[in-house]
Amino acid sequence: MGAEPCESFPLIKNILLLDSEGQRVAVKYYSDDWSTLNAKLAFEKSVFAKTQKTSARTEAEITMFDDYVVVYKFVQDLHFFVTGGSEENELILSSVLQGFCDAVGLLLRNSVDKRTALENLDLILLCIDEIVDGGIILETDGSAIAGKVASNGIDGGASLSEQTISQALATAREHLARSLLK
Repeated sequence: MGAEPCESFPLIKNILLLDSEGQRVAVKYYSDDWSTLNAKLAFEKSVFAKTQKTSARTEAEITMFDDYVVVYKFVQDLHFFVTGGSEENELILSSVLQGFCDAVGLLLRNSVDKRTALENLDLILLCIDEIVDGGIILETDGSAIAGKVASNGIDGGASLSEQTISQALATAREHLARSLLK
């Protein structure tokens, strides 16, 4: 009867958006499995190297990697990854990945490439936040995710004080993302 917390609902370990060379575009970790930046970068490099030869363009692919389940899909020059523990359901992880890909496609008006992604990094980071919070899946429907991000956007009719906070957060995220890319 008393189920373990990890058995009661699926947990996401990380969501990664890398470019075609394995460099970070947007990443979010929800687990202490990678406690340092170097550990995170090493994981990203390894998972990219393992998957880059596959052709995950039409459908998501699934692989086991270092005792993790990784689902991934490539769109143009972007590589989308969702990681869960070895006990996680691949279909649930796949639905998170598909929701992420769909939402990014909608938000970027189907111009899904590295340049457009970097220009709209604030939207992608908000998108990730709408999908998962603290490792817990909140939403997997791409249009619902994109709708929430768009309604929270600066153009979404927010009051002046909310716009200022939104702009400040977007600027902070952009600076953080740039510093992580260096």
